[in-house]
Amino acid sequence: MRERVITVVAGLIRDSEGRLLTVRKTGSRIFMLPGGKPEPGEADADALARELGEELSVRIETLQAFGRFEAPAANEPGATVRSHVFSVTISGRPQAQAEIAETLWLDLATRPPVPLAPLLETQVLPRLRALD
Repeated sequence: MRERVITVVAGLIRDSEGRLLTVRKTGSRIFMLPGGKPEPGEADADALARELGEELSVRIETLQAFGRFEAPAANEPGATVRSHVFSVTISGRPQAQAEIAETLWLDLATRPPVPLAPLLETQVLPRLRALD
């Protein structure tokens, strides 16, 4: 049987203190980067702008590719998530809406107080910390 792959886009959003914005979807206990699945034919940057608008009510001001990562999916057993991650700055104050139940700003200098998605914990955070 072929492994199921979920393609997503995600945003690295940091505040003035350097903390990283994470989100928890309704029905999950795991925090992850905000973003989502592109629609068929939708460019990654456009998909991220749409998802951040729908889920957090913010607009992208600047966008820069951070990397492409792959890890076990957080909420779908047996699936792999492939993510194009962008470093973005936003306008607006993030507000959880749509399928987002909660937002949490993570201090990268301390151990996360919540469970994190494998892609964030094992791929993105180590690279982000190495750059800080």
